[in-house]
Amino acid sequence: MTTDANAPWLIVGLGNPGPEYTANRHNVGFMVADLLAERIGGRFKAHKARAQVVEGRIGPPGPLNRRVVLAKPMSYMNLSGGPVTALRDFYKVPLANIVAIHDELDIDYGVLRLKLGGGDNGHNGLKSITKSLGADYHRVRFGIGRPPGRMQVADFVLKDFSSTERKELGYFVDRAADAVEALVIEGLERAQSTYNS
Repeated sequence: MTTDANAPWLIVGLGNPGPEYTANRHNVGFMVADLLAERIGGRFKAHKARAQVVEGRIGPPGPLNRRVVLAKPMSYMNLSGGPVTALRDFYKVPLANIVAIHDELDIDYGVLRLKLGGGDNGHNGLKSITKSLGADYHRVRFGIGRPPGRMQVADFVLKDFSSTERKELGYFVDRAADAVEALVIEGLERAQSTYNS
């Protein structure tokens, strides 16, 4: 799948709006988006697409410099498709230039996997985006591991990271932001070879 070098990239961090969700495992996409916004020196502002956005550029000056729109949908996770579709239309972003950053249960904590397309693995944010756009967008999957014992998945993802996990969370969020930048600048295969460890 080729990407148009002049088209912007839409980088969507998935999460739930509201202070009670801020430190939840399910909000790790927001955490990565916040760090990327900090890196490009931008501040999130409300957009009519029911999202907060930051526009900026990623990459070195020259042909590898990419125009990006960072977004955090302000709908709840299971309604993410609406804001993402509205932003795609507003900024005229091809599907190949859309990246969703999300928590992933089937990967160990802190492990990253980058991919293009695929199923939603029960993730309500991806399910909503795929229903609106189709499946052929990029995903940066941030491992959160499986719930311990008999804890329900819904309870687990809506809990804050544990104190042990928080010790390394900053490092893993930083690495995920690096992976997003590599994906946008260098392409999927090179980013996968570095970050799909």
